[in-house]
Amino acid sequence: MPPRRSHDRVAIFAHIADHADHRHHFVPAGLLDKERAASDQQVMSFAYGLRYLKRPEAFDVDPRALSLARARERPGTRWYPSAGLDEFGGIRDAAPDAWGRRVIEARLNAAPNSLDEFTYLLEAGSDRVGALDVREALDAPTRNPAGNLASLRYLLQAAAAVDAGEPVPGHLIPYLGGAPSAGGARPKASLRDEDGVLWLAKFPARNDAYDMAIVEAGALDLARAAGLTVPPLRVLAVGVQRVLLVRRFDRYWAPAGQPLPVGSRGYDSRPQVGFTEGRIPQASALTMMGCPEMDSAAKGYRDLAQTIREQVAPACIAADNEELFARMALNIFINNDDDHLRNHAFSYDAQLSGWRLSPLYDVVPRPTVARERRLHLSVGLQGKLATLDNAMSEFAAFVPDKPAALGVIRRVWGAVRGWKQVFEAHGATPTLIRTLEQAIRPLSDIASPELERELRRRPPAPPGAPLKKMVQYPMP
Repeated sequence: MPPRRSHDRVAIFAHIADHADHRHHFVPAGLLDKERAASDQQVMSFAYGLRYLKRPEAFDVDPRALSLARARERPGTRWYPSAGLDEFGGIRDAAPDAWGRRVIEARLNAAPNSLDEFTYLLEAGSDRVGALDVREALDAPTRNPAGNLASLRYLLQAAAAVDAGEPVPGHLIPYLGGAPSAGGARPKASLRDEDGVLWLAKFPARNDAYDMAIVEAGALDLARAAGLTVPPLRVLAVGVQRVLLVRRFDRYWAPAGQPLPVGSRGYDSRPQVGFTEGRIPQASALTMMGCPEMDSAAKGYRDLAQTIREQVAPACIAADNEELFARMALNIFINNDDDHLRNHAFSYDAQLSGWRLSPLYDVVPRPTVARERRLHLSVGLQGKLATLDNAMSEFAAFVPDKPAALGVIRRVWGAVRGWKQVFEAHGATPTLIRTLEQAIRPLSDIASPELERELRRRPPAPPGAPLKKMVQYPMP
């Protein structure tokens, strides 16, 4: 096999709702280069294209390190990553994670971690997360589009081979097109349904101890019942296996060249005559905080709340911080300790010209026999300790007052109390229910007696409302 070409420059494209041309399409945004610093270390640099800077629909390639406002003041400037970072977070978010890298290596018959970073970026394909694309040159076409539901059975076979570390049969290689396009370590791929809508398909892994499709679907439905922002999902049976399909919330359908209506989510839209697919820029919390990957574990929900106040569109700050507090409470109830900064993200709202908290994703209960449990991110004054008292210790970072904080927790608790019926509706067996009992905890396990009494009381009636008898919620 001839040696692979090493790339020192790639072109970054942005997908925009082009009012003037009445279409949704990719346009060149700039050039990403590898350079050698004086210390002989390799560094990244980026320069925005002059035409891109003039586009009214342009968005920041990286909201922290590649501000369009600064670039428009200094057109032609070459920019470098923020201090302490080796790469641009916005472009890193468009790169494949652990699973995607394994798929690319299998497709190219390469050893683990043997490819240069630009190759991984290029091979991720044009259906990657968000509204960026990475190509070899400004005139290069899109590549490796997502497959469709009709090919799901073959894609499962190809993904199983990658997961097992075995060679992928040649006839299955073409089905891996959309497999590197989303983050995370578990097997997955992007697929289009019969209407052309893009979904993320999440597959079983060979070392799964139980049915992860049911577990994640149930957790997301609990979140939806608690009033959180959750994309549509489906669980499909493929032979004896189950596959979880989650609607890609970074895509939307609208009249050609039109942005998503203000306040809407991409999954609120469907294809129809005269509509084309648009893309919604995404940025991980890691990027929005300008944080190196290794520092993620030192951060907390309070830091995320501060990022919302600093980076989110003003109209969305209050609602986003209340939702963040509810997400933290949900993670405490169900022991989702995979809540690192890549599993929190932000979506760009073109109508608001600003960012907002993205819909929820990657929420999975983790069974354990440990009595004392911790999340990945810090919860409150007691660090990562996963208790509601710890969450309440810093409620003022998220909501205006204590009654509001208690109301959020009551809402989440009200949804979680019915968890068994939710999981059983997705097909959970009695054995799986017993396993999940080691993850999803009753209120008394995560709240002090004093806080439990407060939560069981009805909130005070608003001023002027008729008095009602104070009651307590029944024990779960």
